[in-house]
Amino acid sequence: MPGFSVRHRGVEATDVGRDPRVHTDLAHLRGQERVGRTLSLLPRQPARSVLNGRHGSRLRGRGLDFLELRGYLPSDDVRTIDWRVTARTGEPHVRVFTEERDRPVLIVVDQRMSMFFGSRHAVKSVTAAEAAAMLAFAILAQRDRVGGIVVRDRAIQEFRPKNSRAGVMRFLQGIADANLALHAAAEADAPTSLDAVLEAVARLASRDHLVVILSDFDVIGPRSERLLSALCRHNDVVLAPVTDVLAERLPDDLRQTVSDGKLQALMDTRSARVREALEQVSVARRETLLEWQRRLGLSIVPLSASEDTAAQLRRLLGVSRGIGARR
Repeated sequence: MPGFSVRHRGVEATDVGRDPRVHTDLAHLRGQERVGRTLSLLPRQPARSVLNGRHGSRLRGRGLDFLELRGYLPSDDVRTIDWRVTARTGEPHVRVFTEERDRPVLIVVDQRMSMFFGSRHAVKSVTAAEAAAMLAFAILAQRDRVGGIVVRDRAIQEFRPKNSRAGVMRFLQGIADANLALHAAAEADAPTSLDAVLEAVARLASRDHLVVILSDFDVIGPRSERLLSALCRHNDVVLAPVTDVLAERLPDDLRQTVSDGKLQALMDTRSARVREALEQVSVARRETLLEWQRRLGLSIVPLSASEDTAAQLRRLLGVSRGIGARR
């Protein structure tokens, strides 16, 4: 397997070549358009979709804009009658609405070092990047505005929602640049907190947006729930936790030295106490997200770096058939 060293089913990139499971680039992200066009994030979701209301909030949709107030016609729906105006004028009047032209969508893509991990199919950062590209093309195809936020350990890059292919390309280039900057020898930095990410989201999505956050939610801040609650009051929010099977179910024979670039520690899962302590981190994070779902009414769309991204999105969004991503 060129470009990899395999340890306990895990993979670690070397400097020999570039493996698409470890790093992605603009060309690969552009190649996700064929898959993206088979997906839909419109308010009316298929019965199998996790966004159909059974597992989270039902998408609000584009909403309605008031167009005019006019006299009642025999063909009008009586439910549109404005009874106050009718009583004031003595003549029946109806309120006419038109559907809003679009619903802006903001895609948040986590490309911090905590996402640079994978044990089977790909690293989490690649899975998040591919999912973001597919969703961006799906939104562009339904003629809505799409923008995004690329999260790094040192910076947050913002792309305001636009209804243009050029805007999508700039967003994907930002994702690719951040993804290619991830490597095992990178200097350890304090990771960007979810608080800072949600503050950036609030600047771009004041109301009536669909916000999709692709992340491992590694650093939940002290104000994260409050910021998320405020965001959910005026927007649809979808959390897409990106996980890896190894972090969810640790083997009982792993003995590995791990490092953050400065400090080292021995991780020995032969010890039940160590294994349970490590697994509890993932359990606690998952329970926090589920509690947010229950209390805030947001949706959760889980993704795994251990499976093909396109197949997962088609399944989660209730698409029975589609064009798979090819590597």
